[in-house]
Order: sequence, then C-alpha cells, then structure tokens
Amino acid sequence: MPPHTEAAPHFKPGLAPRMKNYARFLKKDLLRNRTIYLMSLAGLAYYILFKYVPMYGLTIAFKNFTPAKGIIGSPWVGFTHFEQFFNSHYFWRILKNTLLINAYELIFAFPAPIILALLLNEVRSTFFKRSVQTVTYLPHFISTVVICGMIVDFTSKSGLISSIIEAFGGERSNLLLNPDYFRTIFVGSGIWQGVGWGSIIYLAALSAIDPQLYDAATIDGANRWKQMLHVTLPGIKPTIVIMLILNIGGIMNVGFEKIILLYNPMTYETADVISSFVYRKGILEASYSYSTAVGMFNSVINFMMLVLANRISRKFNETSLW
Repeated sequence: MPPHTEAAPHFKPGLAPRMKNYARFLKKDLLRNRTIYLMSLAGLAYYILFKYVPMYGLTIAFKNFTPAKGIIGSPWVGFTHFEQFFNSHYFWRILKNTLLINAYELIFAFPAPIILALLLNEVRSTFFKRSVQTVTYLPHFISTVVICGMIVDFTSKSGLISSIIEAFGGERSNLLLNPDYFRTIFVGSGIWQGVGWGSIIYLAALSAIDPQLYDAATIDGANRWKQMLHVTLPGIKPTIVIMLILNIGGIMNVGFEKIILLYNPMTYETADVISSFVYRKGILEASYSYSTAVGMFNSVINFMMLVLANRISRKFNETSLW
C-alpha cells in the first residue's frame, strides 16, 4: 500500500506568537515596499481628510444645528428632520423624479457605450474608427457649464432643435420651459456627452478577448452576428456586470450641477431631484440640519442598493465587487 501522505494536523499558535509573527511580517513588508507606501500616502491622506473626517458632520442631521453653537453645542433632536422630510409634500415628488431619471439613464444611457464599443469593434477601417472615437470623446472634455449653455441655446425658441421641429411641421417653443421634455433633454444630452468616454472601458475589455475564439466560431459556421452574441458579449460580460452594479449603487445620485443649470421653477415638477433639493435647502435657505438629513437618507439608500445589487450578481452571475 502507498505510504500514508495525510498532512500532520496544524496546531495554531497562541495569540501572542501570532501577533509577533504578524508584526515581523508587516515590518518586512513596509521595508521592502517602502516606495509604494510612500507614494500612497497622498491618496490615503486625501481620503482621510476629505472623506472620513467630514463624516463627523453627519451628526447635525440629528441636531438643530446653528453655526453659533457649533456641532457639539447644538441641541439634539433625534429623527425630527427625517420625519419632517418624509411627511413633506416634496418627498414623493423628488423621490419619483430621482428614481425616474436614474431609471431612464440605466435603460438608455447605460447600454449606449456598450453598443458604441461593439460597433467600433466591427469596424475594419482604422482611420474611420479613430475619427469616430475622437468625435465621440470630445464632448466629455467640455465643462458642464458650457454643455448646459449649449443645451439652453439649442432648445430655445430660436434654437437649432426648434428649427428642426418647425421644418417637420411643428411649432417653435422653448423646450426647457416644458416639464414634459426635461427628462428627455437631460438623459439625451448625458448620452451625447458621455457615450464616447464610457466606451473606452468596454473597448479595453474587447481587446482582451482571445482572437482564437473568433477563429473557432468562424470554423463552426458562426457569422458576425452570432460571433458577437456567443463570443464578444460573454467576453465583456464581467465588465458589464461590474459597471451595472456601480450604476445601481448610485441610483439615487443625479448630478445636481447640471440639474441646477437647466431647471427652473416651471420644471420643478419633473426636474427637482434630491441633490437639487439638498442644494436649495442647505445653501440657499441655510437649513443645514434638514439638508444633511435628506442627503444622509440619499446616501443610505445608495449604499443599500449597492449591497443588494452586488449580492444578487454574486448569487446568479458569480461576478461581484466583493
């Protein structure tokens, strides 16, 4: 019979020896990789100073904060501001607008970079491919203020879009004053601005697919469409899933800069979202505790959605962030 090869049982040492071994390993690692650790200090300091330290300010959501008394001296009011927000007539309006705009972005804006990357992947002319990439990348480098100025000009009564509508038999109008058009304009302009830049990560994922898979599919009789379905899409599926999880994790976030630059009191009905509401309450009306409570509610929902999306993906797709 073959000799017994079962490993001897491993007895874990006590806590003190383990801590000593860990400290010795950590010291060696710090010395060996000291350059890398020194390079990471700036990023670490940034997150500590500007991300974690300000978290202490979240306590004003549970206080009646006044700058004169400070955070510590302000009286504690518990969940009063949360209850006030949940019972206000603004709650359902801004929650609906936030969710709808993000849902439209997930449905229309999220697939746009994927589609563009797939189309560019099929292009054989290098000149044409690079030209399309350059044209689609450019809007990303235009500032939000300039983009919103262009949108205001294009959608004005004398703008380009109104001229096109009139050419097809419609009437000229200021589209940004119509609440029914605001979400379409917001999401559509976001696609135009970000589709090229967003396609970069998918083009990188496409370049990592083994060309031999396409050769094997061709030998099996697969045409270009079937190659895309059975080779290309499965190859970038993990990237798509990760990006989808990140997008779902920010489902309650809508860039308030663009909202504030485009909306007006006539479009509050469909344009007002949580971030713009927090801006008005916190900056314009100086309701610091109330706006902090609203922002905290927004962050908690985002965190819950991120964890839920990650768990569902890990269970059914075996791809997750952690």
